[in-house]
Amino acid sequence: MIKAATAFIALLLTAEFGSETVDVKDRGVVDLATYECRDTPRSTLIQRACYDRTQASMVVSVKGAYIQYCDLPPAAFDALIIAPSMGQFYKASFAEDGSGGRYDCRTERMTGARH
Repeated sequence: MIKAATAFIALLLTAEFGSETVDVKDRGVVDLATYECRDTPRSTLIQRACYDRTQASMVVSVKGAYIQYCDLPPAAFDALIIAPSMGQFYKASFAEDGSGGRYDCRTERMTGARH
């Protein structure tokens, strides 16, 4: 038992840890290494929200699909996180309505995305 535990600990210490990536709708793979991510268990619509303050970019998981927003001020991300209803706030402030949206970055630069 001690040998097995020692081998397991050695394996953990030598394992390579890579940054997390997610597949973003209409954008491709985005590396979350520079993002601050928060799970959002109090919301039934949003499972996770990640924000990169340097790039002003948010990646949010909405019903399991990741969507990215660009040129998003930190205050907008913070408001989403503290909103009494994250789902209602998201729908009113970010939800796609086909018009491109204020922070839509699908046609803009590929912030954090890899082709």
